[in-house]
Amino acid sequence: MRVPIRHIAGHLLWSTQGSVWAVYRLHPGSDAGGRREESVQGTQVPSAVRDEQLAQSTHLIRSLSGAPRLFGLCAQVDPGEIALRMIDGIEPAAPAPGEDVHPWVENVEATVELLDGQEMHRRTLWLAVPLAAEAAGLQVSATLGAMWTQAGPALGLRPAPVARREVSAYREQAARVEAALGGGVAFRAARPAEIVWMVQHALHRGFAEPLLAEAETSDLYGGQLRGGVLRCPSYADLGNVRVQEGGLDAELDEVEDLKKRAGQALTRSGRGAWWRLPAASPLRRRWLQVETDAGTGYQAQLALAECPPAVRQDAADLFTQLETLDFPVDYTVDLTLVPAEKAREQVQRKKNELIDQADQYDARPTGMPASLTDAARDLGELDARLSRTSVEVEVQSVTVLSVWGPTAAVCDARARALAALLGGADYRAVRPAGLQEALFSLGLPGTVRPGVVREFTQHQLSEDWALGGAFTLAEVGDPDGMFLGVDLDSGTTRPVMINVADAPKQDASASMGIVGDLGAGKSVLQKLVAEAVWARGGCAICIDRTPVREWATFARTAARGRVQVIDAARAEVSIDPLRMFDGPEGRHYALSYLTLQLGIGPMSTNGEVLHHAVEQAAAGSAPSMHRVLRVLEAMAAGERGKRQDAAATLAGLIRVVATNSLARMVFDPALPPVRLDASSAWDMIVITTTGLKLPPKAAFDQPEVLHQQPLEALIGRAVLYLIAAIARQTAFEDPQRFTAVVLDELYWLTSSAEGTALVHEILHDGRKHGAGLIAGSHDALELGPDRGLMAYRALARTTDRERARRGLEFVGLDPGDAELVRLVTSGLSPVGQRGREGEFLLTCPRQNTGRVKAVIPRIARITSSITTTPGRHPSTPRAAAEPLLDHAAATRSEEQLR
Repeated sequence: MRVPIRHIAGHLLWSTQGSVWAVYRLHPGSDAGGRREESVQGTQVPSAVRDEQLAQSTHLIRSLSGAPRLFGLCAQVDPGEIALRMIDGIEPAAPAPGEDVHPWVENVEATVELLDGQEMHRRTLWLAVPLAAEAAGLQVSATLGAMWTQAGPALGLRPAPVARREVSAYREQAARVEAALGGGVAFRAARPAEIVWMVQHALHRGFAEPLLAEAETSDLYGGQLRGGVLRCPSYADLGNVRVQEGGLDAELDEVEDLKKRAGQALTRSGRGAWWRLPAASPLRRRWLQVETDAGTGYQAQLALAECPPAVRQDAADLFTQLETLDFPVDYTVDLTLVPAEKAREQVQRKKNELIDQADQYDARPTGMPASLTDAARDLGELDARLSRTSVEVEVQSVTVLSVWGPTAAVCDARARALAALLGGADYRAVRPAGLQEALFSLGLPGTVRPGVVREFTQHQLSEDWALGGAFTLAEVGDPDGMFLGVDLDSGTTRPVMINVADAPKQDASASMGIVGDLGAGKSVLQKLVAEAVWARGGCAICIDRTPVREWATFARTAARGRVQVIDAARAEVSIDPLRMFDGPEGRHYALSYLTLQLGIGPMSTNGEVLHHAVEQAAAGSAPSMHRVLRVLEAMAAGERGKRQDAAATLAGLIRVVATNSLARMVFDPALPPVRLDASSAWDMIVITTTGLKLPPKAAFDQPEVLHQQPLEALIGRAVLYLIAAIARQTAFEDPQRFTAVVLDELYWLTSSAEGTALVHEILHDGRKHGAGLIAGSHDALELGPDRGLMAYRALARTTDRERARRGLEFVGLDPGDAELVRLVTSGLSPVGQRGREGEFLLTCPRQNTGRVKAVIPRIARITSSITTTPGRHPSTPRAAAEPLLDHAAATRSEEQLR
């Protein structure tokens, strides 16, 4: 076949058929320098955002004129692309002690292994706008150039060159088009390699295709102005393919037997007396066979032949529904935009025709059919809407949907499934025999619409057409980072990535809130994020209150050799503030701890004596809290009056506290102190608080009740203050190294003023210090009043309807939507269904919300201790993750049936 490209200059394409097109990439994401990230919405959006998207799409279609063409292409994604995005921005580092492979390399390799063989793609949108030749000379030049291109190859001649003035004239026209498009959907000029990729993609459907990721950064295929003319490389090699409509497939037809039994040479096209041969009828082989050097693929082109006269707004997103299929679908929409004034003339002409038909039916005994009344009503409504504003346009569209497969049987099955999906929504799609090649050519940039496809033209107003969602894209997660799981709103495997450590660099919060019921997967998600943080070069500080010390168990296996466990009950290390912190910092934390523990005022006599004791103990050669007790004992023996009494009282109270096992880690000088140089010694610090008790939340509002609490509760409250100080100090120590403070079951921590202060400080000041909070709770209210500062938000299964509504409001969705409430209460990780664990509604800093399934990497050190389901034995690395993607696909199929 002959490709329609004659010359390419930047984003301008000179076609072999005499036209010139300007090609644009819609929703391009980051620009060439990575300075601007477009805000792409997720699949789950509030009604206000949906209305905004509709307004942008309507504005864009009204800004166009003539006959533009929209391409919605599914670019193939290779697991290697995901691996490159996972290591983007990671500085090379040596493996952990005793390990041969860097921990993040293990994660990348496990992800590539999991995704290998999966059909992955990403939706890309392209807009091609034909540029009219304003001067007669340009039109003549384009026509002669096209004629030369048709005859030149037979004579061995190169395509006719394009003059500099012609290039400049079309660039000015393209600039005017871009000015008209501004303010709607984000776009950028397509690169020459991307235009060529559009052709390569169309030809390689059904087998391995060139990757768009390579074309996005390539400088090839572009022309250059030399000697006053545009010089371009040859594009002839792109057409080294054989395209045959209804070609035979070796798996369906006995090709070798056909060759033997045919009385004449029989090609794979089935030419000859096919009815005498064991081959399917050509009318049943409604596909296109494309053979290239890379292999043979099969494609089926479906044309949209009928649209419903009326459809609800929430169900009109035809192109968005294509994403729910378990195979990719390309679409090409050839548009003809008719101004309102001209469209009204056409409507008036149709009205006159209806009047004539009505007069003819009046003479018949049967009378006028009901269809004429309906048609008159529809024309009246159309006339009224066209008269409402002069900027309205009528969209006359020809829509072609393309499916493909490695074999003809797979391709045919997918085409039938697509037609069934559209039929369920009252759209009729046909697969016309004999027009497969014509419909295929419509999907190539630069081709003129074949006249035979005009019978499939649909007539809609701009807003009605925009409801189909052809201009919208949906993405979940971040552009790079850790592989979290797969997108459940996509029928094919679409990886979801998040990068909490990169959020502060993008001027966003790195904090994450996770809400859900018991067993809904909150802890697993937190562990996946924490493991990724330290494996990518950051640090994770985890406060573990579970009696089984699940975080300590997980850290010892996942970060073996790089973890420090601080057990408050077992007192294996010292958290003495005078031994952990130097200078004024240590004295501040020591004095605050003691005043909190003893319940005294800092401005009282006792407070003054305690301050003097702390200062004197810190000034010695071996400062410690034990030395504070010795200083107070010395003051009680040497002072006189009130100071002596105060010193004696304080020394007695401290001895009572120090003899308790829960306070041993504060006052025992024999214990080794905690090392806080996490940047050089530890990647994970786990502080277990099992055994610590806190006063009830109501006691903090009544001092007299607080003072009557058991000693264990008062010690627990004061020790919690030191734990919070350790977490804060480590998190804010090195702003260049990201630190995640992980707090599971946050309600326990925020029941005290000290824990609430820690959460408040990290949420408000964490971004400036390269730190973030990873918090989990059973209710969004338990995340505290500052939960709105969390940029990452996840909602798991929540069976209580009131909590579910609060969770939906937390992730930015409509809490009054009954369908969303049903999804949260019963549609996420249903109880008892194996393989459905780890389903969440996820919102990221770009405010894109979608339904995802978290996937546990196939790494033994992670799978052996990441889950805490009672009675379930640790899984092997492969068994832990093997069914995850299969169950995700099954979940999507079940919802499509519903």
